[in-house]
Amino acid sequence: MAERKEYNIAVVGATGAVGEKIVTLLEEKDFPINELKLLSSKRSAGKKLIFKNEEITVEEATDDSFKGVDIALFSAGGSVSKRFAPSAVKQGAVVVDNTSAYRMDENVPLVVPEVNEADIATHQGIIANPNCSTIQMVTALKPIQDKFGLSRVIVSTYQAVSGAGNQANVELEKQSKQFLNGEEMQAEILPVKGDKKHYPIAFNALPQIDVFQENGYTFEEMKMINETKKIMHAPELAVIATCVRLPFFTSHAESVYIEVNKDGLSVEDLWKVLGEAEGVILEDDPRTQTYPTPISAANKEEVFVGRVRKDLDHENGFHLWVVSDNLIKGAAWNSVQIAQRLIANNWL
Repeated sequence: MAERKEYNIAVVGATGAVGEKIVTLLEEKDFPINELKLLSSKRSAGKKLIFKNEEITVEEATDDSFKGVDIALFSAGGSVSKRFAPSAVKQGAVVVDNTSAYRMDENVPLVVPEVNEADIATHQGIIANPNCSTIQMVTALKPIQDKFGLSRVIVSTYQAVSGAGNQANVELEKQSKQFLNGEEMQAEILPVKGDKKHYPIAFNALPQIDVFQENGYTFEEMKMINETKKIMHAPELAVIATCVRLPFFTSHAESVYIEVNKDGLSVEDLWKVLGEAEGVILEDDPRTQTYPTPISAANKEEVFVGRVRKDLDHENGFHLWVVSDNLIKGAAWNSVQIAQRLIANNWL
């Protein structure tokens, strides 16, 4: 038996919520690692993380951190990716970037492996990981697009606070206690950290994720619109999004309305396609109240789909409920999958 080839891997942002998940998945999946380098900001450097029962000291990321690295998994914010990804590529690493920094760059493939794996082969050193809410939606929609065609998508999201980082989780917990104790809730993080105005998230719903654009949509909504078209190679596809933050910790849920091109389809036709789709688990039985929820999807790698219904007024319209763990499939696992397929297909 041939000896297994191993690779030098760097994780940038290793102490963050997604970075820690990436490190855990690299271990769980027995990724072929020769050396693992954990990188972070100067503030977090010196921390120690355990990988395969060994203690690894987190180092500060610098331009020289990537010598000898084969794959660098970035999840430390767009400014960090812009700063260090070119240095990593120059030193021979392939970058898998889990930020918005390169997603819409025409020279950078934007990849969900179950949807457009072949795009990985076109990389020029950087591969972008899509937005978490986009990932789960396109994973559910791609098999429908392939089988029946797709002309329109209208999505409303119900997104966990962990999508805004660990500090947002802490804020939700504090505000919940304040509310239940009859105290005034203190809001400092959401809807956007550093913005002029903040609203409490506990027992609330915030129809703003990220900053507003000139067209009235938020950056999160525009990410879903533009990324969906790019990933699915469908610039003509009509996509619109409303993104809402809700007071739970893990997993994003989405109500998705679609219009297909093929006439005469039934719910059973969509069930069949979704039931056979890679990375999708169909949980849909109204008789037994079977459908996915954010809690049931937490800590799982798949995208869950339920509540498939035919629209009552539009012959080719259907409604779906799509749920997935935003830190796993929506970030860490999708990044590790890309790295796995880089190796499996000799696309390094």
